[in-house]
Amino acid sequence: MTRPKATATLQVDNERVRVYRYDFAPGAETGHHRHGLDYVIVPVTDGELLIESAAGETRASLQAGVSYSRLAGVEHNVVNAGSQPLSFIEVELK
Repeated sequence: MTRPKATATLQVDNERVRVYRYDFAPGAETGHHRHGLDYVIVPVTDGELLIESAAGETRASLQAGVSYSRLAGVEHNVVNAGSQPLSFIEVELK
């Protein structure tokens, strides 16, 4: 199955952090990737994610402004599983 790709816009890249804004059309995905750094996600919009990983598929709800963090090493593909556009900010901690 071919899905549209999410748009990643680099906003900040300095000696301490790297910040991207991700914008997803309905059904868009990041593509499978591995996080090399600890990171924080700050949802800009509410939305529903489908997370595809070696462990299987899970779903997660995002609420605008409600952040969460993950440690380096996470491997997954992130898909907008909702019917509306979805956006979040990803802050990688160097």
